[in-house]
Amino acid sequence: MTAANDYPVTPTDPQNGRGAYVFDHSAHTLPVDELTPERFYDFSIASGAAVSPDGERVAFLVSEFDAEEDDRHTSLFVAPTDGSAEPYRLTRASSASIPQWSPDGDRLAFVAARNTDAGLAVENGSEVEEDDEDEENGEPVGDGPKPQIWSFDMARGGDARQVTDRDYGVAEFDWAPDGERLVVAARDPTEEDEEYLRQRNDDGPIEIDRLQHKGDGAGWMDEVTTYLFVVDVESRETVRLDHAYDDEEKGDRNGLQPAWSPDGDRIAFVAQHEADPDDTHVRNVYTIRPDGTGYEQVTDAGLRLAGLEWSPDGDRIALGGGEPYNWYKPTEAYVLDVETGELESVSESLDRTIAFGGNPQWLDDDTLVGLFGDEGNTRMVRLDANADDPERVFVAQGRSRSVSGLSASDDGSTLAFRMDDPEAGADIYAMGRQGLDAEKGAEADAAGLAQVSRVNAELVDEPHDCVRISWENSDGVTIHGLAYLPPGFDPEDPEPHPVVSSVHGGPMSYDSPAFGFDQLFWTSKGYIVLRTNYRGSTSYGQEFAERLRGTRGDKEVDDVKTGVEHLVEEGWADEDRLYLTGFSYGGITTAAAVTKTDIFAGAAAEHGIYDFYATFGTDDNHLWHEDEFGLPWENVDTYREISSITDVDQVDTPLLITAGEEDWRCPPTQAEQLFVSVRKQGVDSRLVIYPGEHHNIGDPDRAIHRLEELESWFDEH
Repeated sequence: MTAANDYPVTPTDPQNGRGAYVFDHSAHTLPVDELTPERFYDFSIASGAAVSPDGERVAFLVSEFDAEEDDRHTSLFVAPTDGSAEPYRLTRASSASIPQWSPDGDRLAFVAARNTDAGLAVENGSEVEEDDEDEENGEPVGDGPKPQIWSFDMARGGDARQVTDRDYGVAEFDWAPDGERLVVAARDPTEEDEEYLRQRNDDGPIEIDRLQHKGDGAGWMDEVTTYLFVVDVESRETVRLDHAYDDEEKGDRNGLQPAWSPDGDRIAFVAQHEADPDDTHVRNVYTIRPDGTGYEQVTDAGLRLAGLEWSPDGDRIALGGGEPYNWYKPTEAYVLDVETGELESVSESLDRTIAFGGNPQWLDDDTLVGLFGDEGNTRMVRLDANADDPERVFVAQGRSRSVSGLSASDDGSTLAFRMDDPEAGADIYAMGRQGLDAEKGAEADAAGLAQVSRVNAELVDEPHDCVRISWENSDGVTIHGLAYLPPGFDPEDPEPHPVVSSVHGGPMSYDSPAFGFDQLFWTSKGYIVLRTNYRGSTSYGQEFAERLRGTRGDKEVDDVKTGVEHLVEEGWADEDRLYLTGFSYGGITTAAAVTKTDIFAGAAAEHGIYDFYATFGTDDNHLWHEDEFGLPWENVDTYREISSITDVDQVDTPLLITAGEEDWRCPPTQAEQLFVSVRKQGVDSRLVIYPGEHHNIGDPDRAIHRLEELESWFDEH
């Protein structure tokens, strides 16, 4: 359950080692038509585009999977935005994230957990530690190197230089306009905090006073505060801004998001300084001077605010704002007058939500561009900073491709982004601003579009079609979806094929055209993959999304069920080989579906919730559930009614159930409860728990195991 795109494998972000742009997959040479789960090691994921200030270069990340170490590394690359040269690898080995160019474009900073820079150790008069064991006497608690900021000198070359040396690492940063300083967000425990962390590290008792007592990916919470610090890049001298703070991990986990004003006078950040920040998703914008004075709260709008971007003239900030609890309502683009605190939506009339990671960016003092979910796609929208007058642009993208991770150069002349094309792969592209107005069907040259990366080239040789389909559900509502087709499948003269109905999470999310390993795997096996944008999905406007609000298990189940029935009617699907799976909210929908229909030959509920009454307070979503369903002890009947466990006696479908052992979004006890309940009734079922995994399946061998389990389960049934 998440408001962002929700995938079983969530790549993190990479480092060290330099050389040509080569992905060595020589150990795996199977042709695409024999795609096995092990080919996942060949799959790479490009993301994180960051355009240089002059628009000439783009830095980006590529996540790769290591078969020998069973690990994932995310490396940093740089390439010209005109696509004239192959990308150049800057890092290797560990994982990098958040690439950011200095204002003059001469340096490229990023976050990575690497061994201590030898130069820094010498400057400090200490030896480089080869083994980072936990130490006593004030040393930081925890194994291994912590994420720090590193910087490449792009003009002179050489390896990256370590800029920060925080005991507990760095979470975020932004360059000062003078290029001589950084503002960083980092945990800063007190002596009492340190003592408690050491106790915890030695398997001592967990002691928690705060309401948000756990968070997925963070585990049991502590009370260590995250502050903003100003760091001199050359001397590494650091000053803490005592009024710029927040709890590092809360239900929203968005961080402080520091953004330095163009004149260098102020730093904006997002936080919640109420008495109990764990009991609200409201977040406000604050500003502070780099010397720690002039702290001000700028907004009081009762919204979830995020993605701060200063206007070129420094008078305004563009950002995204959403309802703090009702996430079915579209997240809108806002412009904030920093002096008056006036906050105006510039996208309300669009009735579409800002896509995950698509917050608006300035092209000039009066124009913005952002990414919005629109009719089962993610596309660019140009915004007037002075009025609510949004305009859909870059129509040359078409309906068969989706974009994400937009970055604009400082002068607004160049844009870079990832573009997913189910037939051609998912890569980093760049184009000039004029490309926003390219006509529909325009060739790449006419749109000024250049392909910068070419990952997964060996996986796109075989045709891989994705088509949009629609149907009417039982209530007469038109539902849209995407069908990924196996090689050689002819929609006009079809032969019935097996179908995997794969349900997205959220539910405040949506499926757009994507190039993913799951789809490649299933279609290579002869399956059609159906991705349904059921009621509750965003990208179709508030009214459509809110049809699910306050309910569970009826409307979305009907939309998914009628979708596969439509494929049967069209002659595409074999009615005896229909299969259902879904992750997170998709798992919730899967379990609910098998209590209401027997049309599926087999199903797999992955990382879901099945008893909403029992999960309250054991997951990290209590604020969401309280807003939508009230408190469980006050609304017992509602919580029982929305829980598939209540109707588990109606299940006959063979059911595979999976969970992450440390998933605090959808706790593993939910999977255990569902498994025992259906097994008690003699239903063919199987439980798979992934040790150490959170609300994803992160390790490559487990991602492979997941596909093997699903394939064998569906083959068996």
